Amino acid sequence: QVQLVESGGGLVQAGDSLRLSCAASGRTFSTYAMAWFRQAPGKEREFVSTISGSRRTLYADSVKGRFTISRDNAKNTVYLQMNSLKPEDTAVYYCAASPPGLADARAYKYDYWGQGTQVTVSS
Repeated sequence: QVQLVESGGGLVQAGDSLRLSCAASGRTFSTYAMAWFRQAPGKEREFVSTISGSRRTLYADSVKGRFTISRDNAKNTVYLQMNSLKPEDTAVYYCAASPPGLADARAYKYDYWGQGTQVTVSS
């Protein structure tokens, strides 16, 4: 069983930056694919970014060039650096984990999910 705890959300203005963190339990964190998804009010959950155990990364077109995913295996933590935030980035951001570690944009590939952290970007 893997437990995921997100942090770092908040209320910011358009153009600002935030860094989300997701701390994971488990002895084999380095082998997991870790991903971020988000869900805005009234919309379906959507893929944001993922990083595999081998550090291959994927990004949604809507965040490419603005968001950066990274991982620190020594801390069992994955990060999402979000720059140049826009009002349309407003959503609850969820961390997800998928042993054994292939990067994938499809939500059903992820077995474990955090509770989410709210990001609100004002215009």
